[in-house]
Amino acid sequence: MPNLGFGELVIVFLIVMLIFGAGRLPQIGEGIGKAIRNLKRGLNTDDDIDVTPAEKQVPPKAASRAEDAEVVDKVESK
Repeated sequence: MPNLGFGELVIVFLIVMLIFGAGRLPQIGEGIGKAIRNLKRGLNTDDDIDVTPAEKQVPPKAASRAEDAEVVDKVESK
C-alpha cells in the first residue's frame, strides 16, 4: 500500500476544494466528526434490542414466578 506524502495530500485537498467549495468543507468535517463520535458511542454501549413479539413476551410478574417453577421433562409415550 503506497504512502501518501505531503504533495499528494495537498493535491487531494485542492481537488476536494474544487468539487465541494470552501463553504461546504466545515459542514463536511462536522458531519464526519459526528459520524465518528456516534460510531464510537455505538461500539462502547451494550444495547440489547428485544425483538420478541409483544404477544409472546412474559409479563414481569409472571417472570418472577417462573424462576420458582419446577422443571419437568415431558417424555413421549408410544
